[in-house]
Parts: sequence; structure tokens; C-alpha cells
Amino acid sequence: MSMPPPSSPPPPSEPPRNTGVIVGLAFAGVFTYAVVNVIVGVVALNLESTVALGVAAGLLALVGIGVGLVLVLLRKSWSIGLGLGLMIGWSLTSIISAGWCTGLNPGLYS
Repeated sequence: MSMPPPSSPPPPSEPPRNTGVIVGLAFAGVFTYAVVNVIVGVVALNLESTVALGVAAGLLALVGIGVGLVLVLLRKSWSIGLGLGLMIGWSLTSIISAGWCTGLNPGLYS
């Protein structure tokens, strides 16, 4: 009597795709950055100081690029989306406003 061949393990299943979560949270990150930008900008403009504008520009870059990069490096689907959204928000705001809303334009400091 012959023995049946041993069954092979099932092929590994592919991990679930989290594209929708990443894209949705990227939009949420852009919106979050816009809200932070408005709040920081209003406070900096009310202080009427070039030092306040410089600190605000540094804070906005830290939130947009620094926090965004840290979130992307966490490698979770929610953090990747949110981090990309923050970085995209900072970049788009800088491009669309020619640096006026993010403190990159040297005309703010003259």
C-alpha cells in the first residue's frame, strides 16, 4: 500500500492592500497641514516681528517635513499616509504661495 505524498503548505497569502487608507490619510494630512499653517501664520503675523516669522517658518517646516518624515519612517499604513500628506501639504503651500505662507520667501523679512 502506497502512502499519499505529503501535502505542501499553502502558498503565502498576499498582505492586504492598504492603498485606500494611505490615500485617504494623505488627503487628511494635507488638510491638517493647512489648518496648522493658518493657525501658526495668524499668530506670527499678529506678533508683527521678523523673529516671530522666522520661528513660524521653522515650526512649519518642522511640522511639514520633520513630522511627515518621521511618520513615513514608522512604516504603518496610517502613518505613511499622514506623513506623506503633511509633506505634500507643506510643498504645495510653498509652491502655490511662492513661499509667502511657509516663510520661505525672503520678501517677508525685509
